[in-house]
Amino acid sequence: MAYKGKKKPDISENSTGWSEFTRRFKEKPFIFTGTIVVLVIVIVAFVLVPAIVPRQGGNTMAMNHMPDYTFGYYNNVPISYLPGNYFSQYVDMATQDARRYGDVYSNIYLLQQVWYESFQAAVFRTAVLQEIQKAGYTIPAQAVDKQVAQRFMVDGKFSAALYKRYDDNSRLAMWRQTQEDMALQKYYADMGGLYRPEQAAKFAAEMADVRRTFDMVSFPVSSYPDSEVIAYAKDHSDLFKQIHLSRITVMSSEREARQILNSIKDGSTNFEDAAKAHSQDSYAERGGDMGIQPANELNKEISDETARAQIIALAKDELSGVLKVGSGWAFFRAEDAAQDADITNPATLQQVRTYIQTFERGRMEDWAVAIAGNFKKAVDEKGLDAALSENKLTKKSFGPLAINYGDVNLFPSLSSSSTPELGSSSTDENFWKTAFTTKINTPSDPLVQGDNVLVLIPTGEEKADDAAIAAIESTYTNYWLGNTTNMSLQNFFLNNGKFENRFDEAFQKYVMPMAQKSGQNQGQSQNQGQSQNK
Repeated sequence: MAYKGKKKPDISENSTGWSEFTRRFKEKPFIFTGTIVVLVIVIVAFVLVPAIVPRQGGNTMAMNHMPDYTFGYYNNVPISYLPGNYFSQYVDMATQDARRYGDVYSNIYLLQQVWYESFQAAVFRTAVLQEIQKAGYTIPAQAVDKQVAQRFMVDGKFSAALYKRYDDNSRLAMWRQTQEDMALQKYYADMGGLYRPEQAAKFAAEMADVRRTFDMVSFPVSSYPDSEVIAYAKDHSDLFKQIHLSRITVMSSEREARQILNSIKDGSTNFEDAAKAHSQDSYAERGGDMGIQPANELNKEISDETARAQIIALAKDELSGVLKVGSGWAFFRAEDAAQDADITNPATLQQVRTYIQTFERGRMEDWAVAIAGNFKKAVDEKGLDAALSENKLTKKSFGPLAINYGDVNLFPSLSSSSTPELGSSSTDENFWKTAFTTKINTPSDPLVQGDNVLVLIPTGEEKADDAAIAAIESTYTNYWLGNTTNMSLQNFFLNNGKFENRFDEAFQKYVMPMAQKSGQNQGQSQNQGQSQNK
């Protein structure tokens, strides 16, 4: 049957478990005892009737006769929309919730969000139930019977009238879903127990006990000066020589590559024709011509420094020997002798800078660290304001901030500080150690963070009051841990290789036509209403 509550059927909250039944039994033993006979009837109905699809209920779109539509698979089990199943119930409830944002069926984006959320929930439920089954765990039938019986209670008594409103198939579906919900509740309880929530809540609160405010001065690594780039180019001139080569690449064998090379040497064929006929790389159609490029491009495929040097040293029209390149073999011809790079050319200078950024980034970071170190000395000697003015620098301020490793959303985080330079710092242990061990009003040692070297100056420190600590512990225990565990599990099941997602194709094929039909029906109803008013 369709879920009749006002909330989405949250699989982590649907059932109360055996402990709840025990509590109710102790409170009202005579009520439970008086329903034993009725329970027998319920059990017989649920166990003996065949497992046929239950009746559909509640979906606004006309889907009462909708067949089994499959949107994907988890571990080869189809995730299908079936009238009355969990997927369809979730669609019903998500549709109701989404109406606060407008008409779901006239907003394709909103409609897709509703269905995809429901699809993911169905995938997650299927995955967890498979894990439970694999573990061999089963909720006792007696506990399920008692839980189902509660749905037919009115004023503490079993209502035969309410019971008769459901056919046998619907009651069977109710029993099975209740059994699954109780198993899921147990699964979540066990998962939550692994984290020892009381101790974890206390630890999280202690993370927020001390908060600091900071000034910060950043030194971009990209400010590495042209003078340093030119000096590097001069010291490594062979890397940036301009070379113009052609090549022939053979993937089959070194022997075939040598045969082609020999046919070129003895005049049986020319290089261009051989490249077009035999080469197996992107230069083949151009007769092997690689164009003009810096010599360091050879580093990508030829690891042997001596072999690279020999190719760079080729005279015009000279051929190299056969070399191993990647998963094949190649030989080269020099179209021109290598030329020294023109460092005064801005394009060449940018090529050198890009090379340093890619392969020698540590050199740029060392330069920025040295500049930041000089600034730190100036702050120690003259004070922050004087050091900023003398070096024509500006500062940024942020905080108060607790030790929030990983940007936990329990308390203020780095991501909420609106400081782009700290974008990658939340999971950097060195950042947190530096930030909270540096003395107040004292500059830190230079700290490499992403594309910047930072100097942090803690400007103040405060301790959280007892009410704030208690609020964090309460939020952690009552909301954060369960929500985070749920999200982590969803990410695991959706990305563990067992999930086959066919949602986009199924949505376009099955849901879109019904949405369009629903929109047409609504339009016709509006037109009829207007005609009647006239």
